[in-house]
Amino acid sequence: MDQDEPLYKQRCAACRMGAPVVTEDQAGELMPRIPSWKREFHDGVQKLIREFHFVEFKDAFDFTLKIANLAEREQHHPAITTEWGKVTVYWWTHKINGLHVNDFIMAAKTDLIAKLAAKP
Repeated sequence: MDQDEPLYKQRCAACRMGAPVVTEDQAGELMPRIPSWKREFHDGVQKLIREFHFVEFKDAFDFTLKIANLAEREQHHPAITTEWGKVTVYWWTHKINGLHVNDFIMAAKTDLIAKLAAKP
C-alpha cells in the first residue's frame, strides 16, 4: 500500500482465506485517512461502519446503487442498509472475517462517491 497515494485511488488486491487481518498499528495508520468511519464489532466481526444522510429516499437509493456498482467493479462487497433518510455501509472482508486494507480503500472510495453526490 502506497502511503502517499490517496486510498480512493488505490485498487483492491485479491484476498484469499487466511490473509492477515489489519493489525492495530495498521488500523491506527489507516483510520485517520477515513476520519468519518468507525471501527466496530458488528455481529461478532470487526467492520468499518458509516451512516450517510439524505433528505429524499430516492437520493439514498441512488447512492446505494452507486456503491453497488463500485463493489462490482472492485469485486469487494459491503453490507448496505438503505432507509428513508440514511444509508449505512459496512465494509469488511468476508473471507478473513475481519478487516483488510481493501476495506479501508473501499471506505475511501465510498466517501468520494458521497462527496461527488453532494455537489449541486
